[in-house]
Amino acid sequence: MTPLCKTSTLESSALSLEELESVLDSCTMELKEVDEVWPSLYLGNVVIAHDKKELQRLGITHILNAAHGAWGSQGCQDFYGREIHYHGIAAEDAPDFDLRVHFRPASEYIHKALSAPQGKILVHCILGKSRSAALVLAYLMLYQHFSLKDATERLLQHRAICPNRGFLKQLQDLDLELRYKISLCWLL
Repeated sequence: MTPLCKTSTLESSALSLEELESVLDSCTMELKEVDEVWPSLYLGNVVIAHDKKELQRLGITHILNAAHGAWGSQGCQDFYGREIHYHGIAAEDAPDFDLRVHFRPASEYIHKALSAPQGKILVHCILGKSRSAALVLAYLMLYQHFSLKDATERLLQHRAICPNRGFLKQLQDLDLELRYKISLCWLL
């Protein structure tokens, strides 16, 4: 089988944007301030990110803010002091925003946080359902080797998420890229 044939097979096994949106729309869970979506990995909103007492209670050691600099998001290293390591991404929740350039660096930051002794990370944006969810999906795909479909279903077991259509398309592209790399390994 040639790589071209293998790619078309991979594309046909991926969910379309409409199918992904249908899976996301099927979630009846109520959106909360924060949820643990993977061991020691929390997905939440800006309210929980600003609640230092609750972050301490949860044992959060790292913050990844996908809405750095956005209205209402005051996160920065000075705000958290020495107790919590902070990383901010100034992402817009807009379908034409290129979040894909942040998938690998954000996933690496999440991975390092989870690898730290007693590391716990909160990934958040304003509502905790689009930008931050897309970054957590990318992490599950890149470091835990989930397909986009499986990563989405995994997150929906723990939190209502809804990445915008542009982010879903970028995640689809990542999914296809990762599947293609796996298929090349099988061919060699």
